[in-house]
Amino acid sequence: MLYNMKNLLAVARKNKFAVPAFNISSHEILRAVMETCRETESPVILEIHPVEIEHLTDSYIDTVKKAAYEAEFPVVIHLDHGETVYDVMRAIHNGYTSVMIDASKKSYEENIRQTREIVNLAHEVNVSVEAELGTIGAMNYSAEGGVDHVVYTDPAQAKDFVERTGIDTLAVAIGTAHGLYPKNFVPKLELKRLEEISRLVDIPLVLHGGSGNPDEEISRSVALGVCKVNISSDVKSAFFNECRRFFAENPGVYEPNEIFPSCIAAAKRVIKHKLGVLNTLGKQSLYR
Repeated sequence: MLYNMKNLLAVARKNKFAVPAFNISSHEILRAVMETCRETESPVILEIHPVEIEHLTDSYIDTVKKAAYEAEFPVVIHLDHGETVYDVMRAIHNGYTSVMIDASKKSYEENIRQTREIVNLAHEVNVSVEAELGTIGAMNYSAEGGVDHVVYTDPAQAKDFVERTGIDTLAVAIGTAHGLYPKNFVPKLELKRLEEISRLVDIPLVLHGGSGNPDEEISRSVALGVCKVNISSDVKSAFFNECRRFFAENPGVYEPNEIFPSCIAAAKRVIKHKLGVLNTLGKQSLYR
């Protein structure tokens, strides 16, 4: 079942759970996500960054849409961190049901201007819009990018931003970062800030950089109003670590059907765990 983000997260917000947004940068990871959500009867967001679609090519979205239409659980196809009108229009043309316009590195007024422009375009064709206020950190290389110095979301400014732009979801900066955290580094989320934002803003909130954070903090953020959590590095690292292990033990193997099954299984274990942390397991039934 193909949904837009607004309708998907309205149910999540009402029922106090979040939906994970997994970056599907390969067919194998798409398969891992869809199989796990089918097995657990869980809604999901399939997220694609502009860098990822350059690798996948536009024709790949036909495969993604077919998988979404045939699924018995709710699915959103979402543009992750679009920075230009081109990124957004390309996504809408390809059939995404939700887009993110990320002008968070611009001035506040320019962020509002660019975001409102995208809202006006996307809402005409029933596509939801996510925007970001504040900046997400970057721990290492990731397609999603980030900044060295995090600018935390100001609660009062968040209220003004939502009212002036008409967005459907807001990504907030409360201390997360894209990529994997260094060994022995424990991130600390500003949950009091999140609580204040949630009190002032009447739309679902989004947490970017959802890999590597303590499960209890992520679960707490869901209780405080986060309805979408972006997860990329945790799934990719599990998948490719298993690839490395497989090749180390099987250096002569080159057939994809021999290489990828254990990698997909490794990714599925992480995906199922994240669904549990976000209280998403079994929530398909709420959409009937």
